[in-house]
Amino acid sequence: MTDLPASRVLRIPAVTRVEGETALRLLVQDGTVTEAHLAIYEPPRFFEAFLRGRSHTEPPDLTSRICGICPVAYQMSACRAIEDACGVTVDGQLAALRRLLYCGEWIESQTLHIHMLHAPDFLGRPDVIALSRTHREHVERGLRLKQAGNAVVELLGGRAIHPINVRLGGFHRTPTPSQLRPLAERLRTALDDAWDTLRWVAGFDFPDAECDADLFALAESGTYAIESGVPTVLPYGEPLGSSGFPLRDFCGHVAETHVAHSSALHSRLDGRRHLTGSLARWAINGHLLSPLALEAAREAGLGAPPTPGTPGTAAGTVCRNPYRSILVRAVEVLYAVEEALRIIDAYEQPAHPYLEVPPRAGTGHGATEAPRGLLYHRYVLDASGRIADARLVPPTAQNQGAIEEDLRRTVQRCLDRGESTDEEIARVCEQAVRNHDPCISCSAHFLELDIRRTHAAQQ
Repeated sequence: MTDLPASRVLRIPAVTRVEGETALRLLVQDGTVTEAHLAIYEPPRFFEAFLRGRSHTEPPDLTSRICGICPVAYQMSACRAIEDACGVTVDGQLAALRRLLYCGEWIESQTLHIHMLHAPDFLGRPDVIALSRTHREHVERGLRLKQAGNAVVELLGGRAIHPINVRLGGFHRTPTPSQLRPLAERLRTALDDAWDTLRWVAGFDFPDAECDADLFALAESGTYAIESGVPTVLPYGEPLGSSGFPLRDFCGHVAETHVAHSSALHSRLDGRRHLTGSLARWAINGHLLSPLALEAAREAGLGAPPTPGTPGTAAGTVCRNPYRSILVRAVEVLYAVEEALRIIDAYEQPAHPYLEVPPRAGTGHGATEAPRGLLYHRYVLDASGRIADARLVPPTAQNQGAIEEDLRRTVQRCLDRGESTDEEIARVCEQAVRNHDPCISCSAHFLELDIRRTHAAQQ
């Protein structure tokens, strides 16, 4: 072990195998990690500003460009918010097709994270290229699963990246049942691949860890929430069940603030750290997974999810270990494949591909479950349908506080165990960030850790 001073600054200039550009700065004083800053230095993109003055029909196409990994999430949240402002409800087969499209994005995005970004950490490989040399069959399976998800998005959305077939009220065109049949055949093969992926991931070694943030996800009666629901909180450290609030009250509960070290806003939920994403969905909605997905979760070692309305966690298991989030993602991939097959089996082509959404003055709210967590949109429209104001709250902005605290604890455990070399700290920091899969675009090079040693009195 390298004999390092008790007080120093640790800087990681670029965290890789995540979506986007971010760095990490840790302050260690007298052997204690006192600060952990995830500095997202990617330039601000000002989508909320240039949406102002646009027609109410434009946000689904414009906001999908925010993310090339989860464009459907942005399209669906935008559609729901604008339709809410205009008093239109999309239901029936059009709503089912939207859920099917979203399932495609869950399959391809979660699979990308599991196989290409996260699995190398557990198997001691620097990246998926190195992983493919030792675990070729698993990487190939991941590619097949991702291609199956892409096929769903391409068929319904018109193309796999930044879909162009989505519009307010539904779609520009809807598929015939015969067009969906080949997709169903592909998804049946994908279901076997999803099972094999879960069994593979269940064999990983998961360090002990706990995220102490409140868990936050949409909840919808009778189904695992994906494309709609009520914002619901499962507090940390309180012997209470989950509680929800109306979506229109979102901004009254989730407060965003600027921080000096990041170009992304930080969020607090009623003044507390919170975490969205797979762990939150499992805790709040896991009981609504299909019997097959629940069987898969038990086989993977997740146990049974909590039952709402039951104090504490006696009726199930709340998983708060960020390392085990990859297990929940694998369960969600299996569920999304199965759900896509269910929707296709029950599909009847609607008489018209969309409902008319005439403009009117009002404020609309929309939220969906992006693969990485709850994504909220709010739009204020004038009588002609022009956007007077827009607010977008992505999952990563909400998760940053929890990620930073998780990093602080992770590095502290390393220091307490005597693991304090540059390479050891870089490795654990990278994995701790990737456990949460922050939505910032992927990078090809590997992390380099720069340590500048200082005395506590200099800080």
